[in-house]
This record gives sequence, structure tokens and C-alpha cells, in this order.
Amino acid sequence: MAAPRALYACDPDRTRGRLFSEPPSKTRSPFRRDCDRVIHSTAFRRLKHKTQVFVFHEGDHYRTRLTHSLEVAQIARALARQLGLDEDLTETLALAHDLGHPPFGHAGERALDSCMKTHGGFDHNAQSLRVVTSLEHRYPEFDGLNLTWEALEGIVKHNGPLTDRMGRPIGKYHETGGIPFVIADFVKSYDLELWSCASLEAQIAAVADDIAYDAHDIDDGLRAGLFSVDDLKVMPLTSDMIQAIDRHYPRLDHDRRGAELVRELISYLIGAVASEARKRLDRAQPKSVDDVRHHGEQLIVFPPDVAQAEADIKAFLKRHMYRHKWVMRVMGEAEQIVVELFTRYHETPSDLPTEWLEGAAYESETARARRIGNFIAGMTDRFAITEHQRLFDSTPELR
Repeated sequence: MAAPRALYACDPDRTRGRLFSEPPSKTRSPFRRDCDRVIHSTAFRRLKHKTQVFVFHEGDHYRTRLTHSLEVAQIARALARQLGLDEDLTETLALAHDLGHPPFGHAGERALDSCMKTHGGFDHNAQSLRVVTSLEHRYPEFDGLNLTWEALEGIVKHNGPLTDRMGRPIGKYHETGGIPFVIADFVKSYDLELWSCASLEAQIAAVADDIAYDAHDIDDGLRAGLFSVDDLKVMPLTSDMIQAIDRHYPRLDHDRRGAELVRELISYLIGAVASEARKRLDRAQPKSVDDVRHHGEQLIVFPPDVAQAEADIKAFLKRHMYRHKWVMRVMGEAEQIVVELFTRYHETPSDLPTEWLEGAAYESETARARRIGNFIAGMTDRFAITEHQRLFDSTPELR
């Protein structure tokens, strides 16, 4: 049952609006319109053939960026419904959070960031902003999707503020040398208040991403045979769940046993986050979404003990899945493809498609590198492999 709309929920009737003014829809709220625009975007469709962990041709049952995003949206909506938040905005942010991911998942991002290190680097979160503000070309009067201020804020700040009140980078951006240039340039003309927290809808999308990663990477790892259900007993949380499943279903086969564990884990983590959120909201007593933004810390988080259990799951997956020798070999070859494509386009710009060459002759080296980065970031795994085969005599098989 859905909770009544909370005072601190984002209200579509009180949106801060869009960068380019548009008449309101007669049938949809501004946030529903945002969500529909994301779903119908070219970048969203391309997620179908972008790696989550396993390259697309490894099997039809493994997650892709598209199925991952859909699963994040389902978890996020469940949390938003319990807390009386706006489900349309929550879904928008869950579906849009990976629009900027390049081919081959985090391997592709590492490779592209390395290639662009002297030109501002590459950050998939910043690239998501660029996709929805400039790279989508679907509307006659503006580039991008012209999403509401609240949607853009959530895309940029769902993991928390990027700066302090003085504009100095904090968190990972302090450690990496500054705010990504895409975000820094955009907020000069459209202030997203990088110093403040994002809405609860955005915070939910971030936590839902973690829950989906944990549960579904376990599912994919089991399917790939990288570890077994019993291997997961090394962690107290999953060990207790497995023992309960075995008591209730003593003759359950391997596949159903793993699926039941994944379901139990998702339900447990959603419940834990909702419970912790209610406690924090009771203490903070926000009366509006601006109270949430100015609170100074995230309100949608795992409880401390669950945060440790969730970190243990991530450590297990890193050890047994992300760092598995087979996955590492395939991802290493994927990085090679991205680096070689970038180098080739940089040295021979004429190898780029015609529509990506317009104006390139008069650009600085940095502008050209960023243009190439945008082109590669938009590739699917399949297209990147096809392009590499077109330009090089030998292409890794990624198997």
C-alpha cells in the first residue's frame, strides 16, 4: 500500500521548471514526462547492448545495462511508494542513472578516462548529464531531453553533494582533482546547487542501484558458475538466509535456491533502507524538499550494521566475480578495444562517421578528444567490436 504524499516529496506541480520553457502537458505531470522522455531516448535503447559485468554475447540471461536499469527502477519505486515520494521522478532517475556508461561497463570507463586524462577525463555520471542536455537530438527547439531541474539535479547529485558551500570539490571529486568538466560547464548557466543534497527521490535511486548490483550480480555470478550458493555462507547475512531457505525447502535445486536467496536479499535490503529512512526522517523532521536538500547529509541510507553487510557482499563479489581471472581477461581485452579505437580516431579523424566530423577541423585538441569520447561513450559493445573489426586486422573475441 502506498503511503500518502509526504511534505518532503518533490511535487511536480511546484517544479523549478526546464532550461527551455515548454507548455505543460495536458495528460502528464512534468516528472512523468521526464520519465517518458528517458524511456524513448536513443541512449536508453542502446543500454540493451552495453555490458553490466558480462559482455552481451556471453549469454541472453545475464544482465545488461538496460535490464539493470529496469531492476533499479523497480526497487526504487518500491521504496518511493513506502515513503510517500514521487514515483515518476524516482523512476526517471533510476532509468537515467547509467545513460552515460560507455561500452564494456566499468572496463570501458577506465579505458576512456585514461585516454582523456589530459583533456578532463571521463566520468559516466557527468556523461549522463551530457546525454540528457546535449547529445540526444530528438526535438526541434533544443538539444537533449530538456528534463526538469529536479531530474537534472538527481542525475548529478544522487550520490550526495559535489562541493561545499564555497564551491570546493568534496568526496571523490576532491580526491580526483575537481568536478568533471561537463558538470562544471553546465552549472555555469544552469545552477544545480552542487553544494546541497539531492531530493529523497534521487537518494533512493542511488541506494536502489546498490541493492540491484548486490542481488543481481550474485544471480549472474551463480549462473556463470563463478561461485556457488554455499560459497556465500562466508557472510553472516547471506548465511542466515541460505540456512532459512534450506530449512523451508530442503530439496530445492541449485537454480531455485539461488533465485530464492536473491529475492530474500532484495526484500531484506529494501526493508532495512525504508526502516532507517523513517528513523532519520523522524529525527530531521523536514517540512519540504528544500529542508531535505539543506539537511547536510543523506537521509536514505543503509543502517550501519546493514551497511557493513552490504560492503561484505561487494567485497565478496569483487574477489569472486569482478576480479575472477576469466572476467579480468575479457575486460582487459575490452579496454584494449576502447583504447585502440580512441587512438585511431584521434590520429585519423576521417575514420569517424561524417556526422561526427562537422566542425572538427577547427577544434582544439581537447575539443576533438572530447568529441571522440562522446562518440565512443555512445557505442554499444557490439558496435565497438564491429568498429574495431573495420579499422584493425585483429580484434579480441572477448570470450
